[in-house]
Amino acid sequence: MVTTATKVVLKPLEDRIVVQPLEAEQTTASGLVIPDTAKEKPQEGTVLAVGPGRWDDEGKKRIPLDVAVGDIVLYSKYGGTEVKYNNEEYLVLSARDVLAVIEK
Repeated sequence: MVTTATKVVLKPLEDRIVVQPLEAEQTTASGLVIPDTAKEKPQEGTVLAVGPGRWDDEGKKRIPLDVAVGDIVLYSKYGGTEVKYNNEEYLVLSARDVLAVIEK
């Protein structure tokens, strides 16, 4: 579950996860500042909440997800749904939109 300072809770369903996108780079490698209109959408974020998983084909047990709360993930550029809640921006993704877990 995701809890913000105002006690708002976001609980993803089935195989969905809630991600807080990491900030896009502010400058280029050579030091030039990138304006907001030219920034690419971030593809990395921190997992804030994970759903219980989808049901298997027989509907008897849940299939667990490969990500956990706190993981930094790389996700599909155009995947998920952007959600703005209490002036915070989140992304609700299907587990299939997650490409990799970034280990640092």
